[in-house]
Amino acid sequence: MSTNITDQLAQNKLARITGGFYLAYILASVLSDRLGHIGLGNAQQIAQAISTNAWSFRLGLVVAFVSTFLFLMAAWGLYVLLRPVDANLALLFLLLNTVGVAMQCASMLPLVFAMLLGEGASDMQAYSAAQLDGLAYLSINVYKTGFVTAQLFFGTWLFPLGYLVYKSGFLPRFLGVLLLLDGIAVMIWFLQALLLPAYPAIRYPGIAVSFVAEVGLALWLLVMGTRAGSQARRVHMTR
Repeated sequence: MSTNITDQLAQNKLARITGGFYLAYILASVLSDRLGHIGLGNAQQIAQAISTNAWSFRLGLVVAFVSTFLFLMAAWGLYVLLRPVDANLALLFLLLNTVGVAMQCASMLPLVFAMLLGEGASDMQAYSAAQLDGLAYLSINVYKTGFVTAQLFFGTWLFPLGYLVYKSGFLPRFLGVLLLLDGIAVMIWFLQALLLPAYPAIRYPGIAVSFVAEVGLALWLLVMGTRAGSQARRVHMTR
């Protein structure tokens, strides 16, 4: 009995730490978008951010890189929590998340190049202002394509994650359903951005679903842990 209580306390502690990482990742993503339009901003907004306030953009870029670390730590915590439900599916969503994080980090490297162009690097003096602007826009568009490509993995990781949350018994099933819907929404974003870039409104309903699902999961883990879900499972088993 005491071992079960100790395990439950450890599980709740891990859940709250994981929720803290997940919420910190969400807040860092919002902050990087506010500072430099890194994330949901279009190429013109990013170029304007670089040219009008280079320091703010540089800070936003740092925050964006930090956010990827926070996301990976949240995924690791979820892996440890959900591994007892199905180890193979837990490993699958961790690997998908890791590939997505790696691709997102790689996609932001062209932003460093665009930032250096905007600051007038000394070895770029042979290029005209128009050429530098063209190179900057090209780099930003490379970033946008890479960022969207990473959504393939950020969308697919939500399917095994949502399924495991639904089947876990110690997290509410509605969160699992929301995460599955979130996966569909992100995949719609991925396809829209690459196939129908002139119609960004297609993804807007999905952004709301993603916000509710991921903020909901982060807050539940941070505030409730897994205790409420475990209590609900025990009540169900005694009936």
